[in-house]
Amino acid sequence: MTTTNATRETGGLTGRGAEHLVLDHYLEALLTKPGALERSEALHQARAEGTFTAVHEAFWAAAKKALGDTEGTKSLVKVLLLHRHQQHADVVTGIRAALAAGTFNEDVIAPEARKAAQAAGPAPTVTAAGAPAPELLDPGPAQVTPLTSRRLARALPSDQRPLPRLEQWDELLQLRRKDSSS
Repeated sequence: MTTTNATRETGGLTGRGAEHLVLDHYLEALLTKPGALERSEALHQARAEGTFTAVHEAFWAAAKKALGDTEGTKSLVKVLLLHRHQQHADVVTGIRAALAAGTFNEDVIAPEARKAAQAAGPAPTVTAAGAPAPELLDPGPAQVTPLTSRRLARALPSDQRPLPRLEQWDELLQLRRKDSSS
């Protein structure tokens, strides 16, 4: 058994020349060539890692049955693109909801995934080093802070740049056009 075969079986990269292919990196290309997905090494590795789940398989099979191989695979690829913006578990929940409803549209799966994310609680907030500014904290559901008042609360530094000189433009406007017919 070669190192590549052992790598495929274990899902790890232990041998020389072994490659780890991420299915997400190929999704745009797969939209134009959906037939390449079924035998791709990236799909094989995603299955081995568990990122391409039985739910994804069921969705793909149902989509191909309903829409045909090409359109069903394109539908799956569009759903896989949702993983870029939403948590894996939430997208899987959205796929389950779509399967239950008998639809294969990513525009149905995305809101279902967002519902699952909201039901799980607030998403972790990513902030820069230090505590957030007090005016950026959530004022509560009944109060809305307009951006304009927030900008006015902090004085902007004065602009130290010199005013533009327009004399050269004025000279250009006063020049007569040469008549091309003479």
